[in-house]
Amino acid sequence: MTHPLTVAVLGPGGTGGLLAALLSRSGHRVICLAGETTAGTLRRTGITVRSRQFGDFTVTVDTDTELREPVDACLVTVKHTTLDAALTRVPPAALGDALLVPLLNGIEHPATLRARYRPDRVAPAVIRVESTRTAPGVIEHGSPFTEIDLAGDAVPRDRLDVLAGHLTACGTTARVAENETSALWAKMSFLAPFALLTTRYGLPLGAARTRHRDELQALVAETAAVSRACGAPADPAQALARYDAFPSTAKSSMQRDAEAGRPLELDAIGGALLRAAGRHGVAVPVTERLVRELRAAGH
Repeated sequence: MTHPLTVAVLGPGGTGGLLAALLSRSGHRVICLAGETTAGTLRRTGITVRSRQFGDFTVTVDTDTELREPVDACLVTVKHTTLDAALTRVPPAALGDALLVPLLNGIEHPATLRARYRPDRVAPAVIRVESTRTAPGVIEHGSPFTEIDLAGDAVPRDRLDVLAGHLTACGTTARVAENETSALWAKMSFLAPFALLTTRYGLPLGAARTRHRDELQALVAETAAVSRACGAPADPAQALARYDAFPSTAKSSMQRDAEAGRPLELDAIGGALLRAAGRHGVAVPVTERLVRELRAAGH
Protein backbone atom coordinates (compact mmCIF):
# COMPACT_ATOMS: atom_id res chain seq x y z
CA MET A 1 0.00 0.00 0.00
CA THR A 2 1.00 3.63 -0.30
CA HIS A 3 2.20 5.76 2.60
CA PRO A 4 0.07 6.12 5.75
CA LEU A 5 -2.69 8.71 5.58
CA THR A 6 -3.56 11.64 7.75
CA VAL A 7 -7.32 11.50 8.28
CA ALA A 8 -9.59 13.93 10.12
CA VAL A 9 -12.76 12.51 11.66
CA LEU A 10 -15.52 15.06 12.25
CA GLY A 11 -17.73 13.59 14.97
CA PRO A 12 -15.97 10.66 16.70
CA GLY A 13 -19.20 8.94 17.79
CA GLY A 14 -20.35 5.40 17.09
CA THR A 15 -19.33 5.36 13.43
CA GLY A 16 -16.58 7.97 13.45
CA GLY A 17 -14.98 6.66 16.62
CA LEU A 18 -14.86 3.13 15.24
CA LEU A 19 -13.26 4.21 11.95
CA ALA A 20 -10.84 6.54 13.76
CA ALA A 21 -9.72 3.69 16.01
CA LEU A 22 -9.31 1.21 13.15
CA LEU A 23 -7.29 3.69 11.08
CA SER A 24 -5.10 4.60 14.05
CA ARG A 25 -4.49 0.94 14.88
CA SER A 26 -3.31 0.42 11.29
CA GLY A 27 -0.71 3.14 11.56
CA HIS A 28 -2.49 6.14 10.09
CA ARG A 29 -2.50 9.53 11.77
CA VAL A 30 -6.01 10.42 12.93
CA ILE A 31 -7.24 13.83 14.07
CA CYS A 32 -10.63 13.72 15.78
CA LEU A 33 -12.53 17.01 15.49
CA ALA A 34 -14.99 17.59 18.32
CA GLY A 35 -16.03 20.04 21.04
CA GLU A 36 -13.51 20.99 23.69
CA THR A 37 -14.83 18.54 26.30
CA THR A 38 -14.85 15.51 23.99
CA ALA A 39 -11.53 16.50 22.42
CA GLY A 40 -9.97 16.76 25.89
CA THR A 41 -11.26 13.35 26.90
CA LEU A 42 -9.97 11.68 23.74
CA ARG A 43 -6.61 13.40 24.19
CA ARG A 44 -6.30 11.86 27.65
CA THR A 45 -7.84 8.43 27.19
CA GLY A 46 -7.75 7.69 23.45
CA ILE A 47 -10.52 5.57 21.93
CA THR A 48 -11.49 2.16 23.29
CA VAL A 49 -13.35 -0.24 21.00
CA ARG A 50 -15.22 -3.33 22.12
CA SER A 51 -16.04 -5.45 19.10
CA ARG A 52 -16.82 -9.03 18.14
CA GLN A 53 -15.32 -8.40 14.71
CA PHE A 54 -12.18 -6.50 15.68
CA GLY A 55 -11.61 -7.49 19.30
CA ASP A 56 -11.19 -5.09 22.22
CA PHE A 57 -8.45 -2.48 21.90
CA THR A 58 -7.48 1.09 22.78
CA VAL A 59 -5.62 3.55 20.54
CA THR A 60 -4.33 7.08 20.83
CA VAL A 61 -5.57 9.80 18.48
CA ASP A 62 -4.82 13.47 17.96
CA THR A 63 -7.70 15.85 18.64
CA ASP A 64 -8.68 19.41 17.90
CA THR A 65 -11.77 21.58 17.86
CA GLU A 66 -11.09 22.68 14.28
CA LEU A 67 -9.11 21.47 11.28
CA ARG A 68 -5.90 23.49 11.14
CA GLU A 69 -3.53 21.39 9.02
CA PRO A 70 -3.49 19.48 5.73
CA VAL A 71 -5.08 16.01 5.67
CA ASP A 72 -5.63 13.40 2.99
CA ALA A 73 -9.29 12.93 3.85
CA CYS A 74 -11.90 14.15 6.29
CA LEU A 75 -14.63 11.70 7.31
CA VAL A 76 -17.89 13.43 8.26
CA THR A 77 -19.65 11.15 10.73
CA VAL A 78 -22.05 13.46 12.58
CA LYS A 79 -25.83 13.22 12.46
CA HIS A 80 -27.76 15.37 10.00
CA THR A 81 -29.28 17.23 12.94
CA THR A 82 -25.85 18.64 13.89
CA LEU A 83 -24.25 18.87 10.43
CA ASP A 84 -24.41 22.64 9.93
CA ALA A 85 -22.89 23.39 13.31
CA ALA A 86 -20.23 20.70 12.92
CA LEU A 87 -19.05 21.97 9.54
CA THR A 88 -17.74 25.14 11.18
CA ARG A 89 -14.93 22.89 12.47
CA VAL A 90 -13.79 22.26 8.87
CA PRO A 91 -12.94 25.57 7.16
CA PRO A 92 -12.86 25.13 3.37
CA ALA A 93 -9.41 26.71 3.18
CA ALA A 94 -8.02 24.21 5.68
CA LEU A 95 -9.57 21.26 3.83
CA GLY A 96 -8.06 22.30 0.52
CA ASP A 97 -7.49 19.36 -1.81
CA ALA A 98 -8.47 16.68 0.71
CA LEU A 99 -11.34 14.30 0.13
CA LEU A 100 -14.45 15.10 2.15
CA VAL A 101 -16.22 11.80 2.86
CA PRO A 102 -19.68 12.15 4.42
CA LEU A 103 -21.04 8.93 5.93
CA LEU A 104 -24.50 10.36 6.55
CA ASN A 105 -28.00 9.02 6.14
CA GLY A 106 -30.13 10.54 3.40
CA ILE A 107 -29.55 11.79 -0.13
CA GLU A 108 -29.49 15.60 0.02
CA HIS A 109 -26.25 16.29 1.92
CA PRO A 110 -23.83 15.89 -1.04
CA ALA A 111 -25.31 18.99 -2.70
CA THR A 112 -25.02 20.94 0.56
CA LEU A 113 -21.38 19.96 0.94
CA ARG A 114 -20.50 20.67 -2.70
CA ALA A 115 -21.81 24.19 -2.31
CA ARG A 116 -19.30 24.73 0.52
CA TYR A 117 -16.25 22.67 -0.49
CA ARG A 118 -14.56 21.61 -3.73
CA PRO A 119 -17.33 19.72 -5.56
CA ASP A 120 -14.86 17.25 -7.09
CA ARG A 121 -13.49 16.31 -3.67
CA VAL A 122 -16.83 15.49 -2.00
CA ALA A 123 -17.02 11.69 -1.94
CA PRO A 124 -20.31 10.51 -0.41
CA ALA A 125 -20.05 7.14 1.29
CA VAL A 126 -22.49 4.62 2.68
CA ILE A 127 -21.64 2.53 5.73
CA ARG A 128 -23.43 -0.55 7.01
CA VAL A 129 -22.55 -1.05 10.66
CA GLU A 130 -24.08 -1.13 14.11
CA SER A 131 -21.81 0.86 16.37
CA THR A 132 -22.63 3.01 19.39
CA ARG A 133 -20.71 5.52 21.45
CA THR A 134 -21.50 4.63 25.07
CA ALA A 135 -19.27 7.39 26.50
CA PRO A 136 -16.73 9.81 25.00
CA GLY A 137 -14.04 7.62 23.49
CA VAL A 138 -15.84 4.33 24.20
CA ILE A 139 -17.28 2.50 21.21
CA GLU A 140 -19.42 -0.65 21.29
CA HIS A 141 -19.38 -2.29 17.86
CA GLY A 142 -22.19 -4.84 17.65
CA SER A 143 -22.47 -5.96 14.03
CA PRO A 144 -20.29 -8.76 12.65
CA PHE A 145 -19.62 -6.57 9.61
CA THR A 146 -18.41 -3.07 8.73
CA GLU A 147 -19.08 -2.37 5.05
CA ILE A 148 -18.36 0.89 3.25
CA ASP A 149 -19.27 1.98 -0.28
CA LEU A 150 -17.33 5.04 -1.45
CA ALA A 151 -18.75 7.12 -4.29
CA GLY A 152 -18.36 10.48 -5.98
CA ASP A 153 -18.92 10.61 -9.73
CA ALA A 154 -16.65 13.67 -10.17
CA VAL A 155 -13.94 12.57 -7.72
CA PRO A 156 -10.70 11.22 -9.24
CA ARG A 157 -11.06 7.44 -9.20
CA ASP A 158 -7.51 6.85 -8.01
CA ARG A 159 -8.18 8.91 -4.88
CA LEU A 160 -11.23 6.76 -4.07
CA ASP A 161 -9.33 3.54 -4.79
CA VAL A 162 -6.48 4.49 -2.43
CA LEU A 163 -8.86 5.36 0.42
CA ALA A 164 -10.91 2.18 -0.13
CA GLY A 165 -7.71 0.16 -0.04
CA HIS A 166 -6.61 1.65 3.27
CA LEU A 167 -10.07 1.19 4.81
CA THR A 168 -10.10 -2.45 3.73
CA ALA A 169 -6.59 -3.00 5.06
CA CYS A 170 -7.63 -1.73 8.49
CA GLY A 171 -10.46 -4.28 8.73
CA THR A 172 -13.56 -2.94 7.01
CA THR A 173 -14.95 -4.15 3.71
CA ALA A 174 -14.64 -1.07 1.51
CA ARG A 175 -15.27 -0.71 -2.20
CA VAL A 176 -15.79 2.06 -4.74
CA ALA A 177 -19.32 2.21 -6.10
CA GLU A 178 -19.64 2.91 -9.82
CA ASN A 179 -22.60 5.27 -9.43
CA GLU A 180 -23.17 7.76 -6.61
CA THR A 181 -26.95 8.01 -7.03
CA SER A 182 -27.37 4.24 -6.95
CA ALA A 183 -25.16 3.90 -3.86
CA LEU A 184 -27.05 6.55 -1.90
CA TRP A 185 -30.47 5.25 -2.88
CA ALA A 186 -29.52 1.66 -2.08
CA LYS A 187 -28.96 2.78 1.53
CA MET A 188 -32.01 5.05 1.54
CA SER A 189 -34.27 2.32 0.17
CA PHE A 190 -33.38 0.06 3.08
CA LEU A 191 -33.17 2.72 5.77
CA ALA A 192 -36.32 4.76 5.20
CA PRO A 193 -38.92 1.98 5.67
CA PHE A 194 -36.93 0.50 8.58
CA ALA A 195 -36.54 3.83 10.37
CA LEU A 196 -40.05 5.15 9.79
CA LEU A 197 -41.86 1.95 10.76
CA THR A 198 -39.85 1.04 13.87
CA THR A 199 -39.86 4.62 15.16
CA ARG A 200 -43.54 5.23 14.51
CA TYR A 201 -44.61 2.14 16.46
CA GLY A 202 -41.75 1.93 18.95
CA LEU A 203 -41.09 -1.69 18.05
CA PRO A 204 -37.97 -3.65 17.13
CA LEU A 205 -37.85 -4.86 13.55
CA GLY A 206 -39.17 -8.37 14.27
CA ALA A 207 -42.41 -7.15 15.79
CA ALA A 208 -42.78 -4.29 13.31
CA ARG A 209 -42.39 -6.50 10.23
CA THR A 210 -44.94 -8.98 11.61
CA ARG A 211 -47.64 -6.72 13.07
CA HIS A 212 -47.37 -4.02 10.40
CA ARG A 213 -46.53 -6.16 7.37
CA ASP A 214 -48.85 -4.32 4.98
CA GLU A 215 -47.33 -0.97 5.87
CA LEU A 216 -43.80 -2.32 5.50
CA GLN A 217 -44.61 -3.67 2.06
CA ALA A 218 -46.19 -0.34 1.07
CA LEU A 219 -43.20 1.64 2.36
CA VAL A 220 -40.80 -0.60 0.45
CA ALA A 221 -42.83 -0.25 -2.76
CA GLU A 222 -43.09 3.54 -2.39
CA THR A 223 -39.39 3.98 -1.69
CA ALA A 224 -38.49 1.75 -4.64
CA ALA A 225 -40.70 3.82 -6.94
CA VAL A 226 -39.00 7.04 -5.87
CA SER A 227 -35.57 5.45 -6.20
CA ARG A 228 -36.32 4.37 -9.76
CA ALA A 229 -37.67 7.84 -10.59
CA CYS A 230 -34.36 9.30 -9.39
CA GLY A 231 -32.43 6.99 -11.70
CA ALA A 232 -31.39 4.27 -9.26
CA PRO A 233 -32.34 0.60 -9.50
CA ALA A 234 -34.62 -0.86 -6.86
CA ASP A 235 -35.77 -4.36 -5.97
CA PRO A 236 -38.69 -4.38 -3.50
CA ALA A 237 -38.72 -8.18 -3.15
CA GLN A 238 -35.02 -8.21 -2.29
CA ALA A 239 -35.55 -5.39 0.21
CA LEU A 240 -38.30 -7.32 1.99
CA ALA A 241 -36.10 -10.41 2.09
CA ARG A 242 -33.33 -8.35 3.76
CA TYR A 243 -35.73 -7.14 6.46
CA ASP A 244 -36.90 -10.70 7.09
CA ALA A 245 -33.29 -11.91 7.40
CA PHE A 246 -32.34 -9.18 9.88
CA PRO A 247 -32.28 -10.03 13.61
CA SER A 248 -35.73 -9.60 15.14
CA THR A 249 -34.28 -7.45 17.92
CA ALA A 250 -32.76 -4.91 15.52
CA LYS A 251 -33.68 -1.26 16.04
CA SER A 252 -33.11 1.61 13.65
CA SER A 253 -30.84 4.46 14.69
CA MET A 254 -33.84 6.79 14.45
CA GLN A 255 -35.75 4.61 16.90
CA ARG A 256 -32.78 4.62 19.29
CA ASP A 257 -32.66 8.41 19.06
CA ALA A 258 -36.40 8.61 19.83
CA GLU A 259 -36.02 6.35 22.86
CA ALA A 260 -33.14 8.48 24.15
CA GLY A 261 -34.99 11.75 23.59
CA ARG A 262 -32.48 12.91 20.96
CA PRO A 263 -33.45 14.90 17.83
CA LEU A 264 -34.45 12.63 14.96
CA GLU A 265 -33.09 12.57 11.42
CA LEU A 266 -36.72 12.58 10.30
CA ASP A 267 -36.29 15.38 7.77
CA ALA A 268 -33.08 13.92 6.32
CA ILE A 269 -34.76 10.55 5.79
CA GLY A 270 -38.54 10.91 5.61
CA GLY A 271 -38.55 14.55 4.51
CA ALA A 272 -35.97 13.94 1.78
CA LEU A 273 -37.97 10.98 0.51
CA LEU A 274 -41.14 13.08 0.32
CA ARG A 275 -39.32 15.91 -1.48
CA ALA A 276 -37.87 13.51 -4.05
CA ALA A 277 -41.32 11.96 -4.54
CA GLY A 278 -42.81 15.40 -5.05
CA ARG A 279 -40.21 16.38 -7.65
CA HIS A 280 -40.97 13.27 -9.69
CA GLY A 281 -44.72 13.08 -9.15
CA VAL A 282 -44.60 9.74 -7.31
CA ALA A 283 -47.47 9.01 -4.91
CA VAL A 284 -46.22 7.89 -1.47
CA PRO A 285 -49.29 7.95 0.80
CA VAL A 286 -48.02 5.58 3.52
CA THR A 287 -44.70 7.41 3.78
CA GLU A 288 -46.55 10.73 3.98
CA ARG A 289 -48.79 9.47 6.79
CA LEU A 290 -45.98 8.05 8.90
CA VAL A 291 -43.87 11.20 8.55
CA ARG A 292 -46.91 13.31 9.43
CA GLU A 293 -47.67 11.20 12.50
CA LEU A 294 -44.06 11.27 13.68
CA ARG A 295 -43.98 15.05 13.32
CA ALA A 296 -47.28 15.34 15.16
CA ALA A 297 -45.76 13.34 18.02
CA GLY A 298 -43.19 16.08 18.45
CA HIS A 299 -40.48 14.66 16.23
